[in-house]
Amino acid sequence: MCSLASHNQFLCSICLDVLTDPVSTPCGHNFCKNCITDHWNISDRCQCPLCNEAFTTRPDLRVNTLFSEMLGKTEAEIQQMIQKRRLKIQEVKHSVNLSEEDADREIAEGVQVFTSLKESVERGLNELINTIKEKQKTTEKQAEAFIRELEQEISELMKRSTEVEQVLRSEDHLHLLQSVQSLNIQQPPPTKDWTEASVVQLEETLSRMSELKRVQQYAVDVTLDPDTAHPKLILSDDGKRVNDSDVMKNLPDNPERFSRYCIVLGKQSFSSGRFYFEVKVKGKTNWDLGVARESIDRKGRITTSPKYGNWTIVLRNKTEYIAAADPQVRLYLKSRPQKVGVFVDYEEGLVSFYDIDAAALIYSFTGCSFTEKLFPYFCPCNNDGGKNSAPLIISPVRVN
Repeated sequence: MCSLASHNQFLCSICLDVLTDPVSTPCGHNFCKNCITDHWNISDRCQCPLCNEAFTTRPDLRVNTLFSEMLGKTEAEIQQMIQKRRLKIQEVKHSVNLSEEDADREIAEGVQVFTSLKESVERGLNELINTIKEKQKTTEKQAEAFIRELEQEISELMKRSTEVEQVLRSEDHLHLLQSVQSLNIQQPPPTKDWTEASVVQLEETLSRMSELKRVQQYAVDVTLDPDTAHPKLILSDDGKRVNDSDVMKNLPDNPERFSRYCIVLGKQSFSSGRFYFEVKVKGKTNWDLGVARESIDRKGRITTSPKYGNWTIVLRNKTEYIAAADPQVRLYLKSRPQKVGVFVDYEEGLVSFYDIDAAALIYSFTGCSFTEKLFPYFCPCNNDGGKNSAPLIISPVRVN
């Protein structure tokens, strides 16, 4: 058996999976061909992701024949595993056939028993009725005892319901009430297990809402800074909305203005403490959102990454959510956020993003080291012929 170290030699350090179409860089490191190509396509520098050796021009990638042969061995092992499972499927099917034969035999025996029973039904009818009635009485007594137990549990839960009632009365969390009502209507008659599961689910939802309410307490009033806005961007008079116009305006190229990408910063800066704001992203197919340090490059190429002074999550192609970390992290969300909350704890080195409607955490940057002022960061991205014309909207924060 290969050691862990030798096994890791066949893993791509970008996708962390077994190398596919392995190629080698001039510095001697191996990657999947697609992984290293995509990495260089989105990076402003052509360098090795492992040793950071930089190349003045993109080098030719050479196929690693040795590793390719080891992928072949792995494929043979996989085929062997597939064959074993096919044999297992045949065994299961055989077992099912035997079970069917047993079932037929039991049915035949049951018919025989039923025929004999039918002959004695008239003699034992009264006794059978009495037995059924006794069982029914026993069942009713058990049900009454169980109902009393549930009522006692409900009584105890109602003693803790003050916070639940406040949340359920909240307009922002009306959907939770509807979900609970839906459960009461659609589920079968309650059992103890079902009731406990529902309570657990409700408590988990309330826990997420409680976390969101906690960070919402640090809400600040954010407005857009027109002096930083790219000339193609349109800002509303109140500084709360921004979208791309596809038309360059004749604006002074002051040092604060972004001149290459459709970016605008908030007027407000923060160098300590905690702050929070919410942005409506409904209807957009592409956007970037987060915070940036004061010294971010405003004239040259910008890479969305903490290394380049921004902590953001992005949407691409309407469905691809990415945390712009080092390296980037693909986010698989249960639903498309319509409104995103951004929370920063400067001293803790934390930047978190929330799906407001789902009251769910989307992603957190942790262990960040902030040494400069931080500004809210907005990129509505290109208009894309009207497909991405919806604006980013800074929304008022409702804390209930």
